[in-house]
Amino acid sequence: MNNRLITYLVVGALLLFSINDTVFILDETQQAIVTQFGKPVGEQRTNPGMNFKVPFIQKVQFFDKRYLEWDGDKNQVPTKDKKFIFVDTYARWQITNPLQFFIRLRDERSAQSRLDDILDGETRNAIASHDLLDLVRSSNRDPEVTEDFMEDIEILEDIEVGRAAIEKIVLEKANQRCLDLGVRILDFRFKRMNYVDEVRDRVYDRMISERNRIADQFRSEGQGEARVIEGNKERDLAQIQSEAFQKAEEIRGRADAEASEIYAEVYNRNRQSIDLYRFLRSMEAFEKSLDENTSLIISSDSELFRYFKRLN
Repeated sequence: MNNRLITYLVVGALLLFSINDTVFILDETQQAIVTQFGKPVGEQRTNPGMNFKVPFIQKVQFFDKRYLEWDGDKNQVPTKDKKFIFVDTYARWQITNPLQFFIRLRDERSAQSRLDDILDGETRNAIASHDLLDLVRSSNRDPEVTEDFMEDIEILEDIEVGRAAIEKIVLEKANQRCLDLGVRILDFRFKRMNYVDEVRDRVYDRMISERNRIADQFRSEGQGEARVIEGNKERDLAQIQSEAFQKAEEIRGRADAEASEIYAEVYNRNRQSIDLYRFLRSMEAFEKSLDENTSLIISSDSELFRYFKRLN
């Protein structure tokens, strides 16, 4: 009884394992093929849901159905006009035929290596066939002048192809080489471009020289404006001083004239008062000038002697 139970359990386990090994499920992100002894058999499975295979002797190879990333290595590449640049690229690709993909590439690691050869090679060919201007610009345009000092900027040279068109050329040629690989490159872009160190240093020197030229221009214009302002200040100051001096002299002249008129009027009105005033002023002068120890020598024709003579 126990042996029979054990037999039933073993058979049931084998049957369950066989059923489990017969059924496989694909989700929305997967596609697959079935292989038998390492060779693909049957149709490729691309629709999500339940699928079947022969247990034990057949195996399932799963592949991603989503967009996959390819990131290129930075390469030093010469352009058509003999300028060396570093180029960094990226792309998006997809497995479109899992059966063909398995036959030619087996897995994603081999596919990435194959795409390295294809995309890096086409990138080098495209860059070597075009000038640097075509690689960094996509269209012809006039430079936008936002500052007055940039009005004399050089006009941009026209391009013949352009960056976007070169990316499209690389994409088309790479896809032609991928027709029998079961993959399709969806998009290709130049992620970054830069000069090599030697060329970049020369470009930086040129940029510094241009900035210094603009700075010198600003400095020269500023000095010219400063001289104009200084000249206007000196002119205005001289004019103000001249007008002030003229007004002061006019006021002083009018005051002298009025004083003379007052003196004349007072003199004509009361001559004796004038004599008294002169006498008092003279006495004040004697009081401030003379003391007990002072000796005074006066000529006979002086005004002070005249008053002393009257006192005697």
